[in-house]
Amino acid sequence: MSLFYCPPESGQLMLVLREFYQSSIYMTEQAFNFDALTPDFMWYALESIGIRAESGFLPLNSYENRVYQFSDEDRRRFVVKFYRPGRWSPEQIQEEHDFTQELLEADIPVAPPVRLHGATLHHYQGYLFALFASVGGRQFEVDNLDQLEGVGRFLGRIHKVGSRQPFQHRPTLGLDEYLYQPRALLQQSPFIPPHLQTAFFNDLDLLITELEQHWRPDAQLIRLHGDCHPGNILWRDGPMFVDLDDSRNGPAVQDLWMLLSGERGDKLMQLDVILDAYQEFCDFNPAELKLIEPLRGLRMVHYMAWLAKRWQDPAFPIAFPWFDDPKYWESQVLAFKEQIAALGEAPLSLMPHY
Repeated sequence: MSLFYCPPESGQLMLVLREFYQSSIYMTEQAFNFDALTPDFMWYALESIGIRAESGFLPLNSYENRVYQFSDEDRRRFVVKFYRPGRWSPEQIQEEHDFTQELLEADIPVAPPVRLHGATLHHYQGYLFALFASVGGRQFEVDNLDQLEGVGRFLGRIHKVGSRQPFQHRPTLGLDEYLYQPRALLQQSPFIPPHLQTAFFNDLDLLITELEQHWRPDAQLIRLHGDCHPGNILWRDGPMFVDLDDSRNGPAVQDLWMLLSGERGDKLMQLDVILDAYQEFCDFNPAELKLIEPLRGLRMVHYMAWLAKRWQDPAFPIAFPWFDDPKYWESQVLAFKEQIAALGEAPLSLMPHY
């Protein structure tokens, strides 16, 4: 049965996709690579949902998934995303799509997946994929306070929508996914040079202990963009938020802290601009500011493990050649010490204004 004839409201589409996901033809994350994703394969995948590509496939900057821009026979520009098998279940991807659509209906500038034949999520021979309209824009300027104000305003609107209900299938940001699992994976990885292993894991464990003591997410957990760094924001007479692939439940400050850069004074000024605009639409709990450095520490550990986990993907050694260099691991031992010191400093605060 063709997927795009399944009525989405019946739940049959998700049932078919779940069975497909669990079937033996669905490649496991450990054994997977994108070698099968040839131009011919992508052309046939798109044809299976009624889209005929007439141009070549231009690869866009993405490592977790594979994302390509192309034009169809009517000269419309699209982006197709092929999801990395084994990372998200169909239900989790559909929650991301539904959240994006919910944001769009609230007049928030996001790039939603195209709905074809009643579905936004499709599959073809072992791959889940989605189609998006191609949207252009300039690079978001992190040092432009006017642009930062615009981003803060729309983040407030995103979080207003995100607070309506939590994700049911997507994860909640926490220590297991971002600390404990990465720590176990790094312990088994061959990348850390033997002469650094004792120092590396001693300092990593010290950092984990500090993070455990500082991790008190007593704020409301809401649906987030999840990876709101400047590279996921375009500027088109205002911000355009792209790539909600890392959406999850978590504290609101997760979508704010990666926009801060520079010295402490710079960060305070940026935070003031963001929150002034943010609070026009959504209340912000100032207690969350104490989570900024813990979140930075979690991301640091998770990032190393992510690279180690994906190293068998041929794209990763090409894009991150320094990861297999002993100098990188030496620098990480120093980074652990610096992050432990940062956790001991007073958190950013805009009191008494916030």
